[in-house]
Amino acid sequence: MICQNTSDYVTIIGRNAMNFYELKAFISLSEQLHFAKTAAETNMSPSALSRIITRLEEETGTILINRSNRQVELTQNGKLFADFARETLEKKNELQELFSGEKNAVSGTLHVYASVTACYTILPHFIKKLTEKYPGIQLSVETGDPAGAIQAVREGRASLAVAAIPEDGLSYMETINCKCTPLIYAASSSGPFTTVSGSPQDIISSVPLILPKTGLARRRFDQWTKSRNVKPIIAAETEGNEAILALAQLGLGIGLVPQIVLETGPYKNGFVIHTAGNTLGYYEIGFIRRSEIYGTQTSRKIQQAVNDILHSNDWQKEI
Repeated sequence: MICQNTSDYVTIIGRNAMNFYELKAFISLSEQLHFAKTAAETNMSPSALSRIITRLEEETGTILINRSNRQVELTQNGKLFADFARETLEKKNELQELFSGEKNAVSGTLHVYASVTACYTILPHFIKKLTEKYPGIQLSVETGDPAGAIQAVREGRASLAVAAIPEDGLSYMETINCKCTPLIYAASSSGPFTTVSGSPQDIISSVPLILPKTGLARRRFDQWTKSRNVKPIIAAETEGNEAILALAQLGLGIGLVPQIVLETGPYKNGFVIHTAGNTLGYYEIGFIRRSEIYGTQTSRKIQQAVNDILHSNDWQKEI
């Protein structure tokens, strides 16, 4: 059975036994794309999760998940069903809010995507102001590689993300700059690369580098090396600034990261900073979200509350 849009599932859910718990489990799997991780997140065994997916597929009459080659991938109908499940749970929350007599209160879940660094630098100040003014809002935070933040907002997994903001902005997205930080090379203070000398070209062509696989920093690095015909020595490529620093701490090379990663948090000590000068420029870090307010009434209220805090300068002074 091919469903053309999420509304096609309305008769299905009314006719069968699927419940909100199963829909929540499916949403989690659609985001994690990993049975073991989803099972742990939803407090069930992988076999129980598998039975839920099988039952949902039987009830909808279509394949929702492809599981070939040990990979989990949503089918086209699976993506439609995931959208339907999110909308259904949002409407359920909205209905509960209505029944509780709190029609004017702002409550519900705000989905945020942020790197680990953002969670201990920029995000706490924003969350403090948001929850002080709107205590009914709960947070659901997905952590991951900063390079995945924009995609998380585009796919609807998050309505707000913290990430590096491209110089030319983002189409159909609102960006709010919060912090400017230079890109630097970090070396373990007990490793072999505490001192480096020479021009930027000399350094990156003679010292092993640990680089991000994707993202703004990697694009700038690749553009700069290509423009100067420099061949870098790449010791490792990984996802996330924390992973880069973990490998740098082992003495494998010098890691390319924003300086903010070293200014606070667990990596404040133990590293020597080698400046990248003006070769790679500065990072503008801030919030990213869709330009328009969309979704259910509950979702719109939450987005308006977020807008209220984002455009207040009070919380940014604390960063």
